[in-house]
Amino acid sequence: MPGEILVAGDTLVDFLPNRPGEIADVDAFEPKFGGSAANVAIALERLGFPPLFWTRLGGDGFGDFLAGRLDETAISDRFVVRDPEAKTTLAFVSNDRDGERRFDFYRADTADTRMQAGTVPDEALADCSWVHLTGVTLSVEPSRTATLDLAERASAQGCTVSLDPNARPEMWDGPAEFERVLADALERVDVVKASTEDLELAGFEADAPIDLAEAVTDRGPQTVFLTLGTEGALAYGTAESPIPGRTRHEGYDVDAVDTTGAGDGFLAGAIASIVAGCTDPERVLATANGVGAVTTTRKGSVAALTGVGAVQSLAGSLPWE
Repeated sequence: MPGEILVAGDTLVDFLPNRPGEIADVDAFEPKFGGSAANVAIALERLGFPPLFWTRLGGDGFGDFLAGRLDETAISDRFVVRDPEAKTTLAFVSNDRDGERRFDFYRADTADTRMQAGTVPDEALADCSWVHLTGVTLSVEPSRTATLDLAERASAQGCTVSLDPNARPEMWDGPAEFERVLADALERVDVVKASTEDLELAGFEADAPIDLAEAVTDRGPQTVFLTLGTEGALAYGTAESPIPGRTRHEGYDVDAVDTTGAGDGFLAGAIASIVAGCTDPERVLATANGVGAVTTTRKGSVAALTGVGAVQSLAGSLPWE
């Protein structure tokens, strides 16, 4: 049996608009459970792989809201920390003038920025086979140091360590800082899931997406998943990767309602497939794309993912069945 999966990172409240447009054009916002790490954790749980989850929730009413949602899942609260001195990060989602999604964050000294190194002890990591990290908690101290410390100790315990850079320029002091911190993080991880925009912001350049993914492996990781929006996704694995070689999957045609959390769902599908022992990169990508596609069919990050049925209807039998 594989060991535990541990997801570490942010949990926040996404305020979703009742209509497309810029914030000034929106009449109302609806609060939804969110956060890049939280979305991955919830998606894994709904796929049948409830992970350990290290996160930090504010001591305010929004923290109560998030804690209540976590209590409705099979995710252990062993490493879910409540911070009575901090508020909860809020993200308001809207569209910019070009129609692209925009996030306005309220995050000064909020709970997810105050994660403490050593919260997850080595003995817990010894029971894990996979540890997932997010670039959100790399953007500010002390969470940055805590996240990098976890990556180093997880590697020492033999865990596969994954990272989603999840570039949010507004969270960083500038592109140079993002590029420097990510370069340090890449040396400590085995698997990266990113968008082309994430990698370009980190200073990577290539003529084709697959070459961009291959360039990341020159920095240390053995496996790279690159999400390509409506064009699906690709994977590149070195000889040391559980899914070596170059693989592409075109994705699925679904009626998308909200793309928030689609990449997080994709990653959960990839992690679940590999943890289950799947070494067929085409099947891993088909499953990951299926999970990501399903998450877009309902408003609110991974709310549409209520089980595996909808994923099976797209991707067929799943690697762990």
